[in-house]
Amino acid sequence: MGTQKIIPHLWFDHEAKEAVQFYTTIFPDSEIISSSVLHDTPSGDTESITFTLSGFTMMALSAGPYFQINPSISFFVNFDPSKEDKAKEHLDTLWNALSEGAEILMPLQEYPFSKHYGWIKDRYGVTWQLILSDPNGEERPFIIPSLLFTGNVCGKAEDAIEFYLSVFDHSKKGSIVHYPAGMEMDKEGTVMFSDFMLERQWFSAMDSGYPHDFGFNEAVSLLVECKDQEEIDYYWERLSADSEAEQCGWLKDKYGVSWQISPEIMDTMMKEGTQEQIDRLTQAFLTMKKLDVEQLKAVYGEQI
Repeated sequence: MGTQKIIPHLWFDHEAKEAVQFYTTIFPDSEIISSSVLHDTPSGDTESITFTLSGFTMMALSAGPYFQINPSISFFVNFDPSKEDKAKEHLDTLWNALSEGAEILMPLQEYPFSKHYGWIKDRYGVTWQLILSDPNGEERPFIIPSLLFTGNVCGKAEDAIEFYLSVFDHSKKGSIVHYPAGMEMDKEGTVMFSDFMLERQWFSAMDSGYPHDFGFNEAVSLLVECKDQEEIDYYWERLSADSEAEQCGWLKDKYGVSWQISPEIMDTMMKEGTQEQIDRLTQAFLTMKKLDVEQLKAVYGEQI
């Protein structure tokens, strides 16, 4: 997938194709890259789609009603007035497009941290934080995945950032703002906002002490594309913290965040394989916990 090593992955009940068509229509410079059907999975026939939104790669899967997308992982969309004259208008246009059938989590208005910001849960359950960004400091990309630490992991955001920085290369801290004393529900010293870079990609993280009825789950996971088995072994060993959650290349870390550790070649095989080859691959990886590259290649059948 080129330079983007970590790819956010959205699990839908059956709306992946419809949702992706919607997103690629309303975000500028966006397109569907590929799609494939995986037959006879525990969820029946499932469709997997890779797409880009303004150059940012994401994936979507229609695989049944097992997991519900929630705001624990959302997506910041940064509109930078120093880069475009009509940043505010473009933000409003995207907000209006996302608004149909949506739930507004924070109204679009001025806040102490931004002149123009809103948080919205779209009709498919995905949450977006649209912000007129402050052009001071280092430039940030248009879309940034954001982790919200709630419930039993509230207060762990800073610890998690340190942990992820230790696991991933080409990583660094960005900004961090802690809650001051006297903030209702939020404990002094926990993270009000932070951002950080992993594998040259920006992410953000924050704590929330409010009583949310959601937390990290498999509905939004982070897929890491690995060049070989050695890299798969490396990430698996460092990230996996729950043997019960290990399945088909998926794992959960100690904060409950779901990751998929996948070989780059899997993407090629899914894109270029015949349906028969894809079916063989699917049946092979369904039996695995950590993915075995050589076994997947053997099952696929031809030199790759």
